[in-house]
Amino acid sequence: MDPKEIEVRLKDAIDLTEVYVTGENSHYQVIAVGEVFADLSRVKQQQLIYAPLQDKIADGSIHALTIKAYTPEKWRREKLLNMPN
Repeated sequence: MDPKEIEVRLKDAIDLTEVYVTGENSHYQVIAVGEVFADLSRVKQQQLIYAPLQDKIADGSIHALTIKAYTPEKWRREKLLNMPN
């Protein structure tokens, strides 16, 4: 699965201001930014990201997914340390 496909799925399903996906061979890293994460626990944030990808996880297209979720405010502080190459 192409990282851009994952980005599109996440943007279509969740109100995100930014999303970055890197990876290959069914192992991906996601950085998602949105106000939607503000009042959610880390587990709930991850569940929100997993939900639109569930069919691809089930069929093996996505085997491993590393998730970092930020509010826009927190992302402004963390961006320099976490921006994918």
